[in-house]
Amino acid sequence: MIYLNTFFNEIYKIIFILLPVLVSVALIVWLDRRVWGFVQKRRGPNVVGPFGLFQTLADALKYIFKEIIIPASANKVIFVLAPIVTLTLALIAWAVIPFSNKLVLANINVGILYLFAVSSLSVYGIIMGGWASNSKYPFLGAIRSAAQMVSYEVSIGVIIINVLLCVGSLNLNDIILAQENVWFIFPLFPMFVIFFISALAETNRPPFDLPEAESELVAGYQTEYSGMMYALFWLGEYANILLLCALGSILFLGGWLNPIDVYPFNVLPGVFWMIFKILLLFILFSLVKAVVPRYRFDQLMRLGWKIFLPFSLIWVVLTASFLFFFDMLPMTG
Repeated sequence: MIYLNTFFNEIYKIIFILLPVLVSVALIVWLDRRVWGFVQKRRGPNVVGPFGLFQTLADALKYIFKEIIIPASANKVIFVLAPIVTLTLALIAWAVIPFSNKLVLANINVGILYLFAVSSLSVYGIIMGGWASNSKYPFLGAIRSAAQMVSYEVSIGVIIINVLLCVGSLNLNDIILAQENVWFIFPLFPMFVIFFISALAETNRPPFDLPEAESELVAGYQTEYSGMMYALFWLGEYANILLLCALGSILFLGGWLNPIDVYPFNVLPGVFWMIFKILLLFILFSLVKAVVPRYRFDQLMRLGWKIFLPFSLIWVVLTASFLFFFDMLPMTG
């Protein structure tokens, strides 16, 4: 009986985390289009529902009722599995994201390592989709995506090392609590900038949307997909974007901590601040999409390997030296 209770408690927790994530993905698409419209001096989605809020729902319904066409030459099993893998990996990563001191599904000691491992796996869904389609455009898109994601994961990993040097723990709540006095965005500002740009590349967002460059590759790895399978890719993509916004707010913006410990701010719960910071980072993602032209693929690789990686490695040495000489290394154990 105790086991059953524990089991159902965990199921409730999972639903409590997953449902808001899926709903917020729908709202985030609406926000993305509104910001894009705002920059281009037009209104964006504004017809379906108040302020066009139900536009994403209408799009989702359209996808649900569309026919799923599997190409005759495709490897059918892998073709169907690819979008499922993409969405599943995007969602299971949310298990370790703390929304407040207590509100976290799995408060594990290696939370940041778990996140890094899961986000590294997400490239497999895209490779599977591109390869199983058995067509040249999806395959090219998948190869580009794999190269891009692997390249920028390296610099994200080195940036995370910078933060871990200042904290001395892999637990995400510990990383947040270490920022009570000062958020890491101030001492590690160059790392925040590189993290933000690497997150754009990692999630295939403009100006790094090379894997789905319409002018060259039709729709990249999604070319042969239709109906709900296409929608699953699309959901996974936005869930990944939100995940990296959450990671950015945990590593650099103090997660669920309030900005200043004075009256109106310290009354609001940690969940509010966490969601507020995720939205703030997402609006930055959207603004970049609206104002920056697309990079060429060789420029993208050069930026990742020849600029970001050496710079973040040098910064690790500088951070470690600074902490060592000023006797500020975190004490653990």
